[in-house]
Amino acid sequence: MNYSSWDITVADSVPTNESAHLFNGRAKRPNISLLVETIVVTIAAILAVRLLATSDISTIGWLVGPVILVTAAFAPRIIKGGQFPKVGFNSKQIGFILVTLFWTCLAIFPVVFIGLWLLRFWGFGLPLQPVLPQGHKWACWVFYQFMYVAVAEEVFFRGYVQSNILMLAGTVEHRWCRLWNWLSIVLSAACFAVAHIIVQGQIISVLTFLPGVVLGWLFIRTKSLLAPILFHGLANTCYCVMAAALV
Repeated sequence: MNYSSWDITVADSVPTNESAHLFNGRAKRPNISLLVETIVVTIAAILAVRLLATSDISTIGWLVGPVILVTAAFAPRIIKGGQFPKVGFNSKQIGFILVTLFWTCLAIFPVVFIGLWLLRFWGFGLPLQPVLPQGHKWACWVFYQFMYVAVAEEVFFRGYVQSNILMLAGTVEHRWCRLWNWLSIVLSAACFAVAHIIVQGQIISVLTFLPGVVLGWLFIRTKSLLAPILFHGLANTCYCVMAAALV
């Protein structure tokens, strides 16, 4: 899909000190219809994926689940005329994204590994048990994590949910812009965690709130979906590798 055809970018969605309001600098009434739409679509998408996970067609859930999330993200925008954040495929932005991604991974992944090692050392199991691929299936598993899981979940939770929360900031004052950015990060991460709890059926999945915060911050920081997509795939893959190393 050619994202350059969309009228709005992530930068347009994020409230800034230079432009306190989204709509030509003028305060508007809260967009109740957008709020209701976001809540309804989010609940419907999560329940649909959960229903799929417990149905007889769960064998193809690896494909249908991501399709549901991507469809839920794009359908409302297409019906209303179509606006979606650009992925950010240009030389300048990709350079900034890769540098930001590098330092984020360098800061977080060693801490995660040390934490997992300490849990193992003290006799505790892994907080989240990954499904480890066997033998030659590793390549397919890594491809799936990046091209299906990461893309679908980031398009929905950051590209749709968080972007909508940011667009609801049309009435915020200058001094609340930064707070609203963090509110969008926290709320999208909360939706991300709740979705994992419902779909996976275990309360420990609430821990996905933490990577959700990082993903939301990357979305704000880089003004692109590419950064959270890459980090999501790397995080899933690295966690699996860490788990395999500690078994």
